[in-house]
Amino acid sequence: MALPAQNTAVDPLDGIAETLDRAAGAAIARATSGLSPATLAQAFSDWALHLASAPGKQMQLGAKMARKYARLFDYALRSASDPDAKPAIEPLPQDRRFSDPIWKQTPFNLLSQAFLLNQQWWHAATTGIGGVTSHHEDMVEFTVRQMLDTLAPTNFLATNPVLQRKILETGGQCLVDGFRYLFEDMQHLVRGLPPVGTEEFRVGENVASAKGKVVFRNRLIELIQYEPTTDKVRPEPILIVPAWIMKYYILDLSPENSLVRWLTSQGFTVFMISWHNPASDDRDLDMDAYRQMGPMAALDVIAAITGATSVHAAGYCLGGTLLAIAAAAMARDGDERLTSVTLFAAQTEFSEPGELGLFIDEGQLNLLENMMWSQGFLDTSQMGGAFQILQSNDLVWSRVLGTYLMGERVPMNDLMAWNADGTRMPYTMHSQYLRRLFLDDDLAEGKYKVGGRTIALDALHKPMFVVGTERDHVAPWHSVYKIHHLAPAETTFILTSGGHNAGIVSEPGHKGRRYRILTREAGGLSFDADEWLERAAEKQGSWWLEWGEWLEQHSGEPVAPPSMGAADKGYAPIADAPGHYVLER
Repeated sequence: MALPAQNTAVDPLDGIAETLDRAAGAAIARATSGLSPATLAQAFSDWALHLASAPGKQMQLGAKMARKYARLFDYALRSASDPDAKPAIEPLPQDRRFSDPIWKQTPFNLLSQAFLLNQQWWHAATTGIGGVTSHHEDMVEFTVRQMLDTLAPTNFLATNPVLQRKILETGGQCLVDGFRYLFEDMQHLVRGLPPVGTEEFRVGENVASAKGKVVFRNRLIELIQYEPTTDKVRPEPILIVPAWIMKYYILDLSPENSLVRWLTSQGFTVFMISWHNPASDDRDLDMDAYRQMGPMAALDVIAAITGATSVHAAGYCLGGTLLAIAAAAMARDGDERLTSVTLFAAQTEFSEPGELGLFIDEGQLNLLENMMWSQGFLDTSQMGGAFQILQSNDLVWSRVLGTYLMGERVPMNDLMAWNADGTRMPYTMHSQYLRRLFLDDDLAEGKYKVGGRTIALDALHKPMFVVGTERDHVAPWHSVYKIHHLAPAETTFILTSGGHNAGIVSEPGHKGRRYRILTREAGGLSFDADEWLERAAEKQGSWWLEWGEWLEQHSGEPVAPPSMGAADKGYAPIADAPGHYVLER
């Protein structure tokens, strides 16, 4: 008996349904700044239902609340007669909101202590509940923390003695100045202008001013070759692959903190990728397009210009992840053009991406993809909002208090101006990056494919220099460190003070810089991150010096500098650095 034929006809409503669904998702994403209400509801439902069915946890929380009220009452009695009485609770080391001595005065000392005790209780209430998934627990704890930060006594005139004192000292002028700053910032926001003060930092003049030539351009990159500043150079050039989420010149800021200038002064020939800022018509650029038109194309050009058979390659953030993918594919294919691989704050394993992972799950990605689908890219303001939420104390509330209430605008510096000069992310590439790397962790699990074939990081045998930063909210150093468990190569790992950006821009002479360093020999034993921290030697100063010495140890004897470009090979200089792509808005 013959089986009935399957109905393979295309439903005429498929296209309409998808368009409507994506349009609705895009509208929701814009209204919620890319946060999924459904995911948030699931997280709080998971937490609330499991807490409701945990009488033991409820009993503990009730007891904790009683103890905290008792501690607050005890402190109130002691502080009434002794202003220097030991507080009931100390703020976390990074919490500087109550550092002014005026917070010890009544009643503000009680307000700050009550807030901190309440904050501690809510942490206990949102964590450690059996049955709640770790992702949902993290989301609930994070969301409640943001809500509490909104209600901190530092944010309100009636409960902030520092602000009250400032108003009295200035006769209210601070509020007038703050309103003026708010009006200026709102004008810039409405007009689509960069923040006030960025106009003082002009690309190609006082930032991104290292001398060089654009020697190659394709649809996605401009390749900049920098002029030598020494009579001889090492025979192996350095190729730097920055992240395309940022403009490259974080590594060529002002002359005194430019990594590019420092490298050329150490006798290295430096090439830098400058990424095109994608628009709607670039929506179909994918991860492999970035690999092929980025570092792979650059390696071909560098070989033609310099005649070098191998190159030191360095990647920053997403650029480091892309470089690791490219290096693994090259190792698989027998391409030996890399002398070494350096990764700056770059993840290759994404199971613990830190609080940024709160924004990465199926629901969040569906919402982001709908938003990107409608416009062809993810805008810099949409990405910046997520980063600001991660550091709301430092990037939101301290700015509101300091600028708009205290009337004290922090002067713009080169790093802040660079941070405001954002870029976009094309739809296809960013969707692949978030799904294949962040969500599915394909690279670490040996499932990532390049050219239709799987690559593996255990194919990396070239010496590696890896840098993590202590206060990194984008690429937590514990996550960056996991390259030790994925690649058998000789690996020198540095943990430097600072965050994702300021920790990398760490020029010699920068005050207060310190780092830890330890080298794992090729194929040697890998410690876990915390054991590494105990074993690594701590040093003062800039880690750049360590990297420079490491590069020299893995380089040949100095030779005459190569020509700028190679007209006879089709790579005549196109323009002066910094080129055109870095100026795209």
